[in-house]
Amino acid sequence: MEDQLRDKQSYVEECIGDYGPVHPIIRMKNPGRYRNKVTSVFGIDSHKKPVCGVYRERSHDIVPVKDCLIEDRTADQIIQTIFRLLPSFRLKVYDEKTGFGLIRAVQVRKAHATHEYMVTIVTNGPVFPSRNNFAKELVRLHPEITTIVQNINDRDTTMILGKRENVLYGKGYVEDELCGKKFRISSSSFYQVNSLQTEKLYRIAIDYAGLSGKEKVIDTYCGIGTIGICASDLCAQVIGVELNRDAAAMAKENAALNNADNVQITADDSGRFMADLASRGEHADVVFMDPPRSGASDEFLQSLLLLRPQKIVYISCNPQTMGDNLAILTDGGYRLKKAVPVDMFPYTREVETVGLLLRQDL
Repeated sequence: MEDQLRDKQSYVEECIGDYGPVHPIIRMKNPGRYRNKVTSVFGIDSHKKPVCGVYRERSHDIVPVKDCLIEDRTADQIIQTIFRLLPSFRLKVYDEKTGFGLIRAVQVRKAHATHEYMVTIVTNGPVFPSRNNFAKELVRLHPEITTIVQNINDRDTTMILGKRENVLYGKGYVEDELCGKKFRISSSSFYQVNSLQTEKLYRIAIDYAGLSGKEKVIDTYCGIGTIGICASDLCAQVIGVELNRDAAAMAKENAALNNADNVQITADDSGRFMADLASRGEHADVVFMDPPRSGASDEFLQSLLLLRPQKIVYISCNPQTMGDNLAILTDGGYRLKKAVPVDMFPYTREVETVGLLLRQDL
């Protein structure tokens, strides 16, 4: 574990250390069973037997997994129960080679603070025989389950989830708490998988922003609104921008759930939104950015440089693309004042990083 932490620290320093100081990595005190989202792929193995687990790296061979020490234990147990129930309900797993079979995958989310569990069963088409009885039996065996969703994915794709859903039991979402705020989470919502470390990550990001209560903040790539809503008590206005309309709709629900009247959610491309603001002569004091692993696009970065906020708080899940983005931002008039890695994913090679950039004329 210590070697892994040193490797992560070194990797972040290698990727972004030329742009500014990198503080020591924020470790997790008890790094086990931290994953609040567990996904298991269902299929047929080389012996023509049903199997559930994870894809072997760089292949579609399924490695059977019954229990994983970084995953929530109850979530693993729920998945195994579903796998065992299939024969008695005459339900077959999906065969990727032939395209036949019903059950493609199961995803279980746990809300860390409320202990609510959402089960999403991914099916190869809308027909789910005896689905109500199946859901009833699953809840009888696992009363901790608060909602069950059927997700329909009938496309020939490597994506786990499809775009259509039916709620079989409960509300269709779970509610969790983060940094004292409440959040509704759907099956497709982006939500960090390590709740304890996420609170540390967000508190660092908000502390880096140095909010005094007067700032106008833009939360780009805002998803369901987590970062902006967590920061909303400390600033005058938050504008969350999210391209995915379903996520933006849930972000609006979450703002209302927390009575965050100073939070406005816009369903738009973040780069286009900032460029429009700049063209109208409007400003932002702080921009939070939490881009995908591929990093922010050149269009996004150029829009950010046009808007010229006083501070940029960059949250990255990929130090390499963060370094690529920092090269453009520092050439555009910013300096990296400080950064810190956060071990969000113990026992893996992945690491999250928070960085504070200041405009060089300040």
